[in-house]
Amino acid sequence: MPDASLARWSELDRPPLDAPTLQAALTRDSRLWRSVEVVEEVGSTNAVLLERAGDDAGEGLVLVAEHQAAGRGRLARTWASPPRAGLTVSVLLRPDVPAARRGWLPLLTGVALAEAVGEVTGVRSSLKWPNDLLAVDGAKLAGILAEAVSAPAHPAVVVGTGLNVSTRREELPPTGSSLALVTGAPVDRAPVLLAYLRALERRYLAWTAALGDPVATGLATDYLAWCSTVGAEVTVALPDGSTLSGTATGVDWDGRLVVCTPDGTVELASGDVQHVRTRPPGA
Repeated sequence: MPDASLARWSELDRPPLDAPTLQAALTRDSRLWRSVEVVEEVGSTNAVLLERAGDDAGEGLVLVAEHQAAGRGRLARTWASPPRAGLTVSVLLRPDVPAARRGWLPLLTGVALAEAVGEVTGVRSSLKWPNDLLAVDGAKLAGILAEAVSAPAHPAVVVGTGLNVSTRREELPPTGSSLALVTGAPVDRAPVLLAYLRALERRYLAWTAALGDPVATGLATDYLAWCSTVGAEVTVALPDGSTLSGTATGVDWDGRLVVCTPDGTVELASGDVQHVRTRPPGA
């Protein structure tokens, strides 16, 4: 059995988050965030907030888990991370925008996350449509999952983000990376979390004030500046097992990926695809 004291020493690069300090720092001057809750372990932060949304909780709740035992990504994929190795955070939002425009919410979240990571750590990253943050070498740093609550009178969306911060090489899948691996140094999670939530608040409030207009708010331009999918040759796996290939030429008004194929132009919502893979030109 491992010595408990040695185990504690080995986790010095993974200190716990200070919930009262985060709460005070985030909510003091916020127009959106009402509370920040940090729990030691939970099955899924998204699942907890989805339940609260169904109970008519107001927007602006933030739930952070030091360890998520049953984390999930898009299309029921799993998301696993060792305790305190990453940021696992979900937020409850009630965007008063046309339903079609809500497809921009995970893209908006990705821009906020990319901005925060660059600001705090200096790590250069890009966004893979619809929900991944990638390191320069294409390895995955983070995933985003937006889930809607079916309540027409009080629509809600829970947006969950899983970011690898101090995750070690042996703890990651072959396609994954972490901020510590990219920087070669320890990364404090708290400043990254605060920067992310502040960037998310700023962009979300502007977007909702413009009724979800991605052009008037500058969101569309900023997303394209971060996105490494647009302009690339892609192969898209569809739910029925078929694939389509072409060039990703843009993102439309509703946040759908526009792909130019030999058979014509196709607009794809995130729920329409299983995987989007970029490929070398001419492949």
